[in-house]
Amino acid sequence: MGFALWSLLIASLLPLLWAVLAKAGAPYDNHQPRTVLANATGHRLRANWAQQNAWEALTPWVAAVLVAQWVGVSQALMDVAALIFIAARLAHGVFYMTDRPTLRSLAWLLGFAAMVSLYVAAARVAA
Repeated sequence: MGFALWSLLIASLLPLLWAVLAKAGAPYDNHQPRTVLANATGHRLRANWAQQNAWEALTPWVAAVLVAQWVGVSQALMDVAALIFIAARLAHGVFYMTDRPTLRSLAWLLGFAAMVSLYVAAARVAA
């Protein structure tokens, strides 16, 4: 199994990483678990935003990998795209938490381009 398929698990865990960082050290009430994030500020608020964006990025990434796998895109190309996507998404979250909007947007764009590249490669193989 190539890295591209493993990236599905990694990408699925990224939102949870940002959620943990958003809640770490904050007062927590398990009766009202969303209250912590609803009242978050600073890096906790930005980590929560990173979590939300990671969930949004997950579905198109999963679809791109599965389509590429289904039509027979080369494993090497899929693995490179997956490595770029995961690195970009990690950087995106870090830049979100550290309030670096330009770098965050560039990381988002790089991850988006990696995802689109799999759709383009799949279309070429299927043509």
